[in-house]
Amino acid sequence: MRIFKLGLNTSLLALAVAGGYLLAGWDVGSTTAGAAPSAAAPQAMPVPVVGVVKKTIPIYLEYAARTEAIRNVTLRAKASGYLQDQPVSDGTDVKAGDLLYRIEASDYQAALDQAKAQIERDQASLEYLKSSLTRGNKLADNGYLAKDGFDQRRSAVRQAEAALAISRSALRTAEINLKNTEIRAPFAGRLGRNQAPEGTLVTSSAGTPLNNLVQLAPIYITFNPGETELAEIQNAFAHGTVETEVIIPGSDEKPRQGKLTFIDNAVARNTGTIAARATIENGDLSLLPGQYVRIRLHIRELPNALMVPQTALGSSQFGKYVYVVGKDNLVEQRVVALGPTDGDLVTLTSGIKEGDRIISGNLQKIFPGAAVQPLDGGGG
Repeated sequence: MRIFKLGLNTSLLALAVAGGYLLAGWDVGSTTAGAAPSAAAPQAMPVPVVGVVKKTIPIYLEYAARTEAIRNVTLRAKASGYLQDQPVSDGTDVKAGDLLYRIEASDYQAALDQAKAQIERDQASLEYLKSSLTRGNKLADNGYLAKDGFDQRRSAVRQAEAALAISRSALRTAEINLKNTEIRAPFAGRLGRNQAPEGTLVTSSAGTPLNNLVQLAPIYITFNPGETELAEIQNAFAHGTVETEVIIPGSDEKPRQGKLTFIDNAVARNTGTIAARATIENGDLSLLPGQYVRIRLHIRELPNALMVPQTALGSSQFGKYVYVVGKDNLVEQRVVALGPTDGDLVTLTSGIKEGDRIISGNLQKIFPGAAVQPLDGGGG
């Protein structure tokens, strides 16, 4: 009985081992057969594309600049006396000839009246002496007046004429002095802060300052181009009008138009720059002297510029580049050289040609040689 059980257990063990080998062989074969499935082809990345834009663009040179008043004068007293009143308030926009200050004028009016009276007296004296000379001339012809007496009468007439001329000059001086008691605007501009309140004793000898007046329209825009751009600016200036655009930082208004009107005659040694200025209208008087602005000079036109959106540019250790859809819709990387900008477009002076399809989006998801699917919505 024990011998039968032992034989049965041995047979079962052999069958189990054989079955294990068969199962193991099946698993290995299955694993080996499934280890080399066919690789799926990568899906093409959809990308927006644009065409190269070819057009003529304006070439500008841009600089930081400041506004400068064409005229900025200090108003001073030209007559001595007490300041009577200031008819216009500080900060007022005035026209040429407007009355700004008055000085007490009673003394000057009296001097003028005296000068007029002196002229009347000298004229009366001259008329009498001329009449006496006429009578003396008849008496001398008839031998009743000595030649010396006649000469005295003629000399008296000449002296009276000279005295009348002096009196007339004194009258003009008195009129000028009286006129100087009124300080009027020499040009249209904006009045500053008063420096001499009413009742102040002002003097003509010291030229007491009263206020300052600045011209606001038109106004200068001063800037300092470098000597490297000087030849190009001078060439444009010599061949016609150089139009300018003035941009006010922080303002949404359109650039203000003007013209280049001055280039200095020497380059500063310490900075290598030269002083220049443009003139613009300032009809609304919003620009004030000393204000920071930016100015662009329209130097020339660049024809046949090849342009792409600035968003299509990428950067690498080799410089700027663009991605171009190449043969079989594979990505090509082109290193480019940049030129002037015009709005959202930038000129590329090398690296592309007319007819290229430029990839303008998904730049971070593609690489040279990658398969892409150009999208018609990208502008290409």
